[in-house]
Amino acid sequence: MILETNSKVLFVGDSVTDAGRDYQALPGTAESLGDGYPNLISAALTAIYPERRIMVENQGVNGNTTASLVDRWQTDVLDRKPDYVTILIGINDVWRHFDSTFYHPTDLVSSELYMKNLSWMIDVTQPHVKALTIMSPFMFIPQGSEPMRQMVDQYRQVAEALAVKNHCRYLDIQAAIDAYLQHNSSYILSADRVHPNIKGHMLITTQWLNAIDFDWTHAQA
Repeated sequence: MILETNSKVLFVGDSVTDAGRDYQALPGTAESLGDGYPNLISAALTAIYPERRIMVENQGVNGNTTASLVDRWQTDVLDRKPDYVTILIGINDVWRHFDSTFYHPTDLVSSELYMKNLSWMIDVTQPHVKALTIMSPFMFIPQGSEPMRQMVDQYRQVAEALAVKNHCRYLDIQAAIDAYLQHNSSYILSADRVHPNIKGHMLITTQWLNAIDFDWTHAQA
């Protein structure tokens, strides 16, 4: 596994990352990690690699777009001095174009602005961390003609292009979901096609752990 002893791993994003976390709880506790993939990842790292003493922090905030992240990046990411940062953002940048846009006339994030914001986050973060991971935005809906899914795919392509350009690790969560949907309905993983349930969070967790060469047999070795 690539994470060194005493590493701090920080996850940042929107409600998918937030997953009901307690903003007032001590960092690293179950309450501060929420009920989603950051907590599952922390549990796996703690249980299987206890000697590494890896700290996981969750800085997801409900409703955030890339513009929201830019506004709080210094205090919620850089000032916390993580060793590894994972960014999962984009679904709200897309969603606001579809859920009653008259409510959001001044904060719609175009694909160009999405690229600018995510590029800025990468540029200001990479000099201060050991590695930066970008996870693709996603929906729990098969690829096809559905307009919102089509826009998610556009933003997903932007995220991948920036990750490749800047030598970040890129996790195509949408591709993993699409593979799953070859066998089961989306309702198994999500009630609203956007927010994962615990099974959906386990899918994300598995993708992330695989990417860091996590060994489930380590504790028994």
